[in-house]
Amino acid sequence: MADPMTQSTQISSSQGLNDGHTAKSKDSKFSDSFFSSPVSLIQSPQVYDLVHWRDPKKSGVVFGLSMLVLLSLAAFSMISVVSYLLLALLCVTISFRIYKSVVQAVQKSNEGHPFKALMDKDVTIPPETFRKHVDLCLSYINCALKKMSRLFLVEDLVDSLKLAVVMWLMTYVGAVFNGITILILADILLFGVPPVYEKNKTQIDHYIGIARNQVNSTMAKLQEKLPGAMKRCKTE
Repeated sequence: MADPMTQSTQISSSQGLNDGHTAKSKDSKFSDSFFSSPVSLIQSPQVYDLVHWRDPKKSGVVFGLSMLVLLSLAAFSMISVVSYLLLALLCVTISFRIYKSVVQAVQKSNEGHPFKALMDKDVTIPPETFRKHVDLCLSYINCALKKMSRLFLVEDLVDSLKLAVVMWLMTYVGAVFNGITILILADILLFGVPPVYEKNKTQIDHYIGIARNQVNSTMAKLQEKLPGAMKRCKTE
């Protein structure tokens, strides 16, 4: 007959392993949702059609306005850009209101306020929608905090070294570009890369596969030479 103390120890250890696996699975779910959120946003039907220029007029307007705002931010301060945009919007609405008032006075019509249909629309945010988005943002923030804790406290040496290499490369990027320049380049790539990739998908996937295999083989060689790599493999 087995010792009761031994049985309780085995049960507690198995429960601890199950808890560890559960926590790890939760962390992986959080991290997957956190890092896949930008991809899922780009893959949404509206954004997908927009960046693939399914409607050239709509995509051209969005691309032109976004570039205009970013170039304005590069030349002026954010306060000036926001003020000029709001001032331009006010000039348009006030001019249209005066024009419609003059037309109604000349024609002696009683059409009412020209923006009445827009004014009657409910623009308030429901509390449920606000709480939903707050909870979603909170889950992303918690996931980011967990990831940063893992990386900066060196839970996994290889992942922390990857982050160090990325941050070291970003110092060179920051020496050449500022934040607005990077956003302008990202906007150009967002609207320029998808059509090019769609036309040359086979060749691009072939070269991406070659580069990915090279990176994976290089990382595998580095993991074999790093201390603690064998322990990590046994743990996994």
